[in-house]
Amino acid sequence: MARKKPTIADLRAHKGKGQYTMLRVMTLDEAEAAEQAGIDIVSVPDHLVTHPRYREVAPTLFSMTGQTHLEAGTRDDYLRWACRVMNAGADAVYCSGGLGTVEHVAREHIPVVGHVGLVPSRATWTGGMKAVAKTAQGALALLEEIRAYEAAGAFAVEIEVVPEEVATEINRRVGILLWSMGAGAGCDAQYLFAEDILGTNRGHMPRHSKVYRNFAAEYDRLQAERVAAFKEFIADVAASAYPEDKHVVKMAAAELSAFRAALTGG
Repeated sequence: MARKKPTIADLRAHKGKGQYTMLRVMTLDEAEAAEQAGIDIVSVPDHLVTHPRYREVAPTLFSMTGQTHLEAGTRDDYLRWACRVMNAGADAVYCSGGLGTVEHVAREHIPVVGHVGLVPSRATWTGGMKAVAKTAQGALALLEEIRAYEAAGAFAVEIEVVPEEVATEINRRVGILLWSMGAGAGCDAQYLFAEDILGTNRGHMPRHSKVYRNFAAEYDRLQAERVAAFKEFIADVAASAYPEDKHVVKMAAAELSAFRAALTGG
C-alpha cells in the first residue's frame, strides 16, 4: 500500500500505540531524504514549506512550520501568517507565543503545536538552557501547562529536555500529543535535528542528539578540493594553459583573412 500523509485524526488515533519519527530539516535535499527514508513528521522553516518544489519532493511528510513569539507580532499577524503557510502546504503551525495566541489560531481550525520544557526563546524564565521540571513541583507545573495548551486548542506540544519519567507520566494523563526532544521514549514522537544526525552541526551538541554520519568531514574535504581546483585554474591562466583550442571558437581561415584585410584597409 502506498504511503499517505497522516492527518491530525491519524496522529491522534496513534497515541499510545508507538512513536512517530520527527526531524527538523532545512533544505529540499534533507526533506527529500526524509521522505525517501520514511520519516513521519518534519519541522521546516516557512520559506521551505512554501517553496514550489516542496510538496513535489515531500508529498507524505506531515510538515510543521513556525514562528517564535518574538517573530509573530500580534495575534492577528500570527493568524494571517498561519493562513498563508497552510494555504501553501503546511499541515500545522508551531507557536511559542502565549496561550491566547494559540487559542486565537486554533479557533480557526488551524492545527497548532505548542512548546514546553526548555523553550529556547523563553529560557530566561526557566533558568537558561538547561533541563526543566526536575522537581516534583516543577513537574506538576509542567503538567498544568500542557493541560492549558490542550484546553487552548493545541493538538500537540514539543516537550524539550524534561526528565523522561516526568514526560512519560504526563503523557499517560493527557490527550494532547507529546513530541519528545530529549524527553525520553514515553512520548508520541521522537524529534531530532537533521544537522545533528548528519554531523553538520559544528556548535554545541545537545545531550539528546545522536550523530549517524559525519557530513562535516565530507564538506571539509569538498571545500579543500574546491580551493585546489580554483588554484589550478589560476595557475593555468598564468601559464597560458587555459584556454586551449578545445575551449574556444575558431573562425574559418578565409573569413579571418578578409576580416584582417578590412581592419588594415587592404
